[in-house]
Amino acid sequence: MRVHNKSQAGFTIVELMIVVMIIGVLAAIVLPSVRGYAVRAKMSEAMLALSPCKDAVTELYQSLGDPPGADQWGCEASNVSQYVAAVNTTEFGTIRVTLRGFNDGRLDAHEVTLAPLDSSGNLPTGSGFIVRTWRCGSPVDGTDILPQYIPQYLPSGCRG
Repeated sequence: MRVHNKSQAGFTIVELMIVVMIIGVLAAIVLPSVRGYAVRAKMSEAMLALSPCKDAVTELYQSLGDPPGADQWGCEASNVSQYVAAVNTTEFGTIRVTLRGFNDGRLDAHEVTLAPLDSSGNLPTGSGFIVRTWRCGSPVDGTDILPQYIPQYLPSGCRG
């Protein structure tokens, strides 16, 4: 008579629990980062909506023209993208984008600004202004997202 040793097939409950624990820890570490990257990608799209206005403001000031007034720069729009409800301008060319579609109460229905600055960091006050740089996401210009959220969601060019 032959005796057959049956070897155990499969995994033990302890081994399965270890694998589940490892997956859970990795998910807890990775998911917040993935969410943050998704919000930053959406914010980048919103910031791209500012480009036509940025070009219009820069061109007008570089050609020594007079500012046309609030929402008269020819680049304002509503429903620009899935993440932008509206693009507006101020009298001297500060651009505001109203956010939507982020599914995040810290960002939805808030505004992010992009303001033209001269070489000494001043906002324009009329014609003859030369745009040297742009400041984005500053509460000084009307960005109304809570300051602790601004740096982590704006594109890297706006965080400086």
